[in-house]
Amino acid sequence: MSPSDFLDKLMGKTSGYDARIRPNFKGPPVNVTCNIFINSFGSITETTMDYRLNVFLRQKWNDPRLAYSEYPDDSLDLDPSMLDSIWKPDLFFANEKGANFHEVTTDNKLLRIFQDGSVLYSIRLTLTLSCPMDLKNFPMDIQTCTMQLESFGYTMNDLIFEWLSENPVQVADDLTLPQFLLKEEKDLGYCTKYYNTGKFTCIEVKFHLERQMGYYLIQMYIPSLLIVILSWVSFWINMDAAPARVGLGITTVLTMTTQSSGSRASLPKVSYVKAIDIWMAVCLLFVFAALLEYAAVNFVSRQHKEFIRLRKKQRQQRIEEELVRESRGFYFRGYGMGHCLQTKDGTAVEGATVFNPPPPVTMCDREVLHKRFVDRAKRIDTISRAVFPLSFLIFNVFYWVTYKVLRHEDIHANL
Repeated sequence: MSPSDFLDKLMGKTSGYDARIRPNFKGPPVNVTCNIFINSFGSITETTMDYRLNVFLRQKWNDPRLAYSEYPDDSLDLDPSMLDSIWKPDLFFANEKGANFHEVTTDNKLLRIFQDGSVLYSIRLTLTLSCPMDLKNFPMDIQTCTMQLESFGYTMNDLIFEWLSENPVQVADDLTLPQFLLKEEKDLGYCTKYYNTGKFTCIEVKFHLERQMGYYLIQMYIPSLLIVILSWVSFWINMDAAPARVGLGITTVLTMTTQSSGSRASLPKVSYVKAIDIWMAVCLLFVFAALLEYAAVNFVSRQHKEFIRLRKKQRQQRIEEELVRESRGFYFRGYGMGHCLQTKDGTAVEGATVFNPPPPVTMCDREVLHKRFVDRAKRIDTISRAVFPLSFLIFNVFYWVTYKVLRHEDIHANL
């Protein structure tokens, strides 16, 4: 028998084979064994929360109508065009956002039929699958991305998917991801779906992706750390150099604001606080506090002028009060009211006493006051040189212990 006659007899018009009817029609469900080979894995996007991968999807099931004994070969490799002549499972990816076949240079499909009627169907696909992400620990997070394979039209009375018993999910040896580390353990399971139209078979695999934060250390953490340290330089600059200290403070604040905006540019607008947000907010707070510190230093150093002005005002008020009191004493004495006047606190004062105003503020007093307030301002700078680095060091200890140790262990325990 020629190969053409054999294929016509097996699945052609003369064979009586109907591709519209599933194997074991009105009988037990068809068991379809699936396995995938991941050729490439990448393009994990946080803004759209999806990932892209290239896979070889392989399905194997038994169709007794395709069993043969005319050829001694254990299997037959057929042209992909023969796929339209046989029944195939209606598999689809439940969390798929986009996909495409590969047709260069020909359709990337494989069809193999075995003597007992088993059919192996393999196809190459590029998929974009949804992957909801929890970014609370970003960029020290571990994401779990799922791939779900489900039947669209056949209920579990007609079709059941199951994973291959050995190596159901294979990964290319040279597979690398730019930002993530694909863990070897992959959770396989079932995700049977219940709809109004019935119960449908579904299998799933979960990929655990651990983010490598080398990029974020170089681009965000280290630059922001250096900017915070740069803001502390103003504590060693003379307080009289106002343009230098103000310029340095404003520059560091604006740079941190730009750095913080850049860290959020590639992330979705989520409502919770991420680890990178806490870091950037604290760094911005430190550089802003360094700018306010100089404002406090400058204010304290100029307080001697305010103190002298206040003393002059008090001296002038006391002179005016004494003059008014003296004039009243002369008035009462002229009308025979007595030689002594009674003050508010009950003490008696002589009507003819001569008022001696408080001494004016001398140049020596000015210098003493100026030196006293300048020393206070310098003391603020001296304290800040120790308080700011120590506070930032304590924050770093709490930050890295929390996100790299405690939360990291919790995430690994939940996987």
